[in-house]
Amino acid sequence: MPKMKTNRGAAKRFKKTASGNFKRGFAFKSHILTKMSQKRKRNLRGTDEISSADKKTVKRLLPYA
Repeated sequence: MPKMKTNRGAAKRFKKTASGNFKRGFAFKSHILTKMSQKRKRNLRGTDEISSADKKTVKRLLPYA
């Protein structure tokens, strides 16, 4: 069997945690930030875990993660 290909777009967006979950960044922080409050921009800085509904899809895109 040949190796499975990793989806490179997904590899740049998701990282696997030690517990087996995937972490992701927040959207809406690339441009037009002047109208956004400081609090909202600050809260978009960190990371979050993906939802349980999306876990199966992300695992398929990252077979070796």
